[in-house]
Amino acid sequence: MADSLADGRTRVYQVPTIANIAAPTVAELNAGVDLSSLITADGLMGFQPDTAEVDTSALNSTYGTKLPGRIALSGTGLRLKKQSGTDTVYNTLIYGFATNIVIRRDITSTTAWATSQAVEVYPGQFGERKNLDPAPNEVHKYEAPFFVSPQPNIAATTA
Repeated sequence: MADSLADGRTRVYQVPTIANIAAPTVAELNAGVDLSSLITADGLMGFQPDTAEVDTSALNSTYGTKLPGRIALSGTGLRLKKQSGTDTVYNTLIYGFATNIVIRRDITSTTAWATSQAVEVYPGQFGERKNLDPAPNEVHKYEAPFFVSPQPNIAATTA
């Protein structure tokens, strides 16, 4: 079995309206905005769930036992490249903007949306974006924190 490469195989869309986050439709996804070419190579931040542990040991236990607890995301956001002229994405991803971030992994990023594709859907709102400090030999970058609420669907399938 061959390794699965990430380069060129991740697609990220900003989709304002999804009726059912367990099964976003191809039409809903096509109405979204492809952010993939604007996000830096390390700019998909914090979209990995972390499971807390619940201590189930008792006072008389001689072994520490645990069960899985709440699942949480932290530090979610996007690091993007600022565009010259009118930057529609920069002007859209403002504080309080409610939308869905849809991520499709492990398929060529140029592959069109189709039914039965595995996607992750994160509903939420953007926080205050921040311009990153300039650095030599880099493009102008900014970060847009994203607060996931309500619960995402990380095992959705396109309809």
